[in-house]
Amino acid sequence: MLDIKFFRENFETVKTALARKKFQIEWDAILALDTKRRALISDAENARASQNAANKAMASAPKGTPEFLAKVAELKVASARVKELEKAAAEADEQWHLLYLTIPNTPHETVPDGRTEADSPQVFAWGDPVQLVTPDARPHWDIPWFPNLVDFERGARTTGAGFPFYVGDMARLVRSLIQFFLEEARSNGYEEILPPFLVNPASATATGQLPDKEGQMYNVTAENFYLIPTAEVPVTNFFRDEIIPEESLPLKRCAHTPCFRREAGSWGSHVRGLNRLHQFDKVELVKWVHPATSFDELESLRDDAARLLQKLELPYRVILICAGDIGFPHSKQYDIEVWAGGQKRWLEVSSCSNFTDFQARRAGIRYRPKDGGKPNPVHTLNGSALGLPRVLAAILENNIQPNGTVRIPPALRRWFGDDSIGSPCSLPR
Repeated sequence: MLDIKFFRENFETVKTALARKKFQIEWDAILALDTKRRALISDAENARASQNAANKAMASAPKGTPEFLAKVAELKVASARVKELEKAAAEADEQWHLLYLTIPNTPHETVPDGRTEADSPQVFAWGDPVQLVTPDARPHWDIPWFPNLVDFERGARTTGAGFPFYVGDMARLVRSLIQFFLEEARSNGYEEILPPFLVNPASATATGQLPDKEGQMYNVTAENFYLIPTAEVPVTNFFRDEIIPEESLPLKRCAHTPCFRREAGSWGSHVRGLNRLHQFDKVELVKWVHPATSFDELESLRDDAARLLQKLELPYRVILICAGDIGFPHSKQYDIEVWAGGQKRWLEVSSCSNFTDFQARRAGIRYRPKDGGKPNPVHTLNGSALGLPRVLAAILENNIQPNGTVRIPPALRRWFGDDSIGSPCSLPR
């Protein structure tokens, strides 16, 4: 959440900044509730002071005297008034807090204006899609042996659409990618962590999934847990309600988890095959950093993710997401898109973001300065490194050989054990 002191003292600045984002905000209701709760809190404090004064006066009066009995009556009235005002103040504070949670993070000044994907500029590109993609490239779902190794039909019978089985060598290739991503993250200083795959509402609120993405998450209603949409949620909450010594920053963690997303309303050719699933694997990078270095840390995080695609020999580009298209808790966001030669389109495989102190304030994650001063919120960052299905799609589409098999990038062969996947076959022209 936003710093309430900064919000009150710079309301017009915050309002102008958030007008660049896509979210509708109930400014009048928020301000009215804030005024109401502050007045009720002040009234409750004054009533409590009167109660204390009446109690002190009663204690000094001789018991049983008319003065004493009058003070007893006065104290009863004061106590009832305090309870009434404290209850009203607590209710107003809860209402205000819930509404205040609907305010998104402000976009950083370096984020360009815009409302849609078309307004987000490309800031970097690597690889030549024409030269690095085989002439036999085709959409991965049109490779003859693909349905035998990624079984959507049986997955749909077992669970539903978007929950495929990976079979045989394809399961081994997925496992190889996970191992490759984790080992690369560890070599870049990220400590591996295996988090829970379900989180409580407080954890989802801390990272900004609630109250923004309820419709995209699977809810286990009996216990009111949520299946994680990304490892960012449990990993960021690792330090919830803790104070970290400044000298420990930056802290870096990586995690492999399945991710679960309802993706309500998704349809069309752009979500065919591996392009969009309801369950998929991902390796996530998370950082807790000093506020003074967070935007430099974002650049290094982006490089850590992009370097994986270079080692896999996959062409990619980096997009700086415009203010109207960045997410609810994001201050600045880069998307990394890989070229899928068979579909002849870019597929997002990573989103690298700086949330500044927005998540940390919700989660109560602070650092204690070296000089022993007051603890302050850290800045949190996260990035996918990488999402598995679309990387897998790009490998299949960009590396298909004339005999129908797919060449395995050398960086993966250590774990996969072979230099190709798939059965030789004739490729329809």
